[in-house]
Amino acid sequence: MVRALMSYAEGSWVGGQGSAAEARSAVSGEVLALVSAGGLDMAAMLRHARSKGGPALRAMTFHQRAELLKRLAQHLNAHKDVLYGLSYDTGATRADSWIDIEGGIGTVFTFASKGKRELPNEPFLIDGEVEALSKNGTFIGQHAYIPREGVMVQINAFNFPIWGMLEKLAPAILAGMPVIAKPATSTAWLAEAAVKLIIESNILPEGALQFICGSTGDLFEHLTGQDMVGFTGSAATSAKLQAHPRILANAVPFVAERDSLNCSILGPDAKPGTPEFDLYIKEVAREMTTKAGQKCTAIRRILVPATQSDAVIAALSERLAKTRIGDPRLETTRMGALASLDQRRDVRAQIDKLRKEAELVFGNPDSISVDGADGEKGAFLSPILLAARNPLAGEAIHAVEAFGPVATLMPYRDLDEAITLANRGEGSLVGSLVTHDAEVARHVVFGAGAFHGRMLVLDRDCAAESTGHGSPMPHLIHGGPGRAGGGEELGGIRAVKHHMRRIALQGSPAMIGTVLKSWIKGAPEITKEEHPFRYVFGDLTIGQTFRSKRRVVTLEDIEHFAHFTGDTFYAHMDEEAVKGHPFFPGRVAHGYLLLAFAAGLFVEPAKGPVLANYGLDNLRFLKPVEPGTAIHVRLSVKNKAPRNAEYGEVRWDVEIYDDADNTVATYQLLTMNAL
Repeated sequence: MVRALMSYAEGSWVGGQGSAAEARSAVSGEVLALVSAGGLDMAAMLRHARSKGGPALRAMTFHQRAELLKRLAQHLNAHKDVLYGLSYDTGATRADSWIDIEGGIGTVFTFASKGKRELPNEPFLIDGEVEALSKNGTFIGQHAYIPREGVMVQINAFNFPIWGMLEKLAPAILAGMPVIAKPATSTAWLAEAAVKLIIESNILPEGALQFICGSTGDLFEHLTGQDMVGFTGSAATSAKLQAHPRILANAVPFVAERDSLNCSILGPDAKPGTPEFDLYIKEVAREMTTKAGQKCTAIRRILVPATQSDAVIAALSERLAKTRIGDPRLETTRMGALASLDQRRDVRAQIDKLRKEAELVFGNPDSISVDGADGEKGAFLSPILLAARNPLAGEAIHAVEAFGPVATLMPYRDLDEAITLANRGEGSLVGSLVTHDAEVARHVVFGAGAFHGRMLVLDRDCAAESTGHGSPMPHLIHGGPGRAGGGEELGGIRAVKHHMRRIALQGSPAMIGTVLKSWIKGAPEITKEEHPFRYVFGDLTIGQTFRSKRRVVTLEDIEHFAHFTGDTFYAHMDEEAVKGHPFFPGRVAHGYLLLAFAAGLFVEPAKGPVLANYGLDNLRFLKPVEPGTAIHVRLSVKNKAPRNAEYGEVRWDVEIYDDADNTVATYQLLTMNAL
């Protein structure tokens, strides 16, 4: 009996009502599941997310949410074999599924790690430096990111049901936004299995994740300006959703990742016999066949020097001919099936359009030999290589995406023509260039970069460790301009910021500093009896300040420091050489000498709660110090963040003054202090 897939709404698994769509095996064509979200109360799901999931997540700090993601990734990793077993029926081989399953889990791990390392242990994020808005410093401005009070609606594509969902989920949860996720129907059973693992783990708070298995119904009718939509799919569907009246009326942020005619350029220096030529053939063949070409980042347009086009066709055809196509469960299979028979019909239709401008040079779109499966009942398709002899005159080859193992070769006469062809795609997720010539790379990057979200420059030096043309990395933005949708999914902490609201705060240093838990110059300084280095982390107060005694910087100090360190730069040693200098009135102290003296003036030497000094941020030398100047230091607790059960990070605002109380240098000192 065929199973009906379930949605997860308002804390319960719910079956759909009414007519249902069929989800079939890509390998055998058999019906695996029925998909329907009929009867779901979409407005109630949004209310549940806003009233339960949102407040629970917003009550946590970034570090606490990062810990949730870490535990979630560990749980999924421990149960990944369940997902692998189901993934074969999507047409994916074990290697294809690794990208989807472990790539998705790895993305969650990455955001967990970045959240703990790069974000504060607070629910908000300060953005940039304080802006002085008044003469005397009593009125300032500060940008900050704060959590939205809405829901992130995520609509995912069929090709990566696990990775596509997790790469959206991770930054949203880290930002404090609850999620309603909707998978594509054709591979929904795999997404449902992943969501069941997540829900059964009880790691996320109630309402943080809900799941719609089927149509979104009237969901968009209930969106507000606090909500967001993240979409992966076709340009046609994206345009329809973005034009929804509620999206327009409420200015709902819409992050889209859609059609992309990605290109790869073979540099003019990469001739047959060079490592780069071999790399190019390997990379293009891999992008055509991995996931049966069903990657939004796959190479669709192969741009090669006209003098090398025949050599590329021959080498690429030879490599594609060795690709074993069959049941993805077989160890010998290197390319499985497309995700569905409907998908194969669509790809064949797009191939017909492309063949009006390009000739078929490898493969047969209508017939295929398959190992271990029925090539017609399953959604199998041969790799298809086309060649457009006059690509500048083409239209369809730069506009039609056959979302399968299909690519079109396009010869170019010179590098400028290659750039023109690359940009004819009107925006892509990724472009790549294979060359060992840095001048070629520079010309292409600045000629084509504006049309591509990411660019890979591949050569012999990075090939062994390169993740390749088609692999989005969670650390870098994933998206592209124009046809590609204009969005930027991923991108490390940038992706988290997409899910938050940037606000400009104005007020006094004391007020804004208190609101953001960060001392700002101009706010009151708090003085206590003992030196601040004598207080454990929990007893330190933001704004707690120590002002040092004075120390005269002598010429002997400068010369000793110069000879001791080896820094005998003329401005410190030669009065004659420094005459007429635009910055220095004469011989001056080393900046690092001032830092060393400053430490001597504010450090409390006895053993205490300060465990280690681990760096300086934002160091600036603002005024030269001549011999005979008496310097002194202000040390203030700027902010602090617990790291674990034993210690926390303290950020100190440090300012060095001369004997006229002019600021000589500023920086922020970072220490680890015992709790």
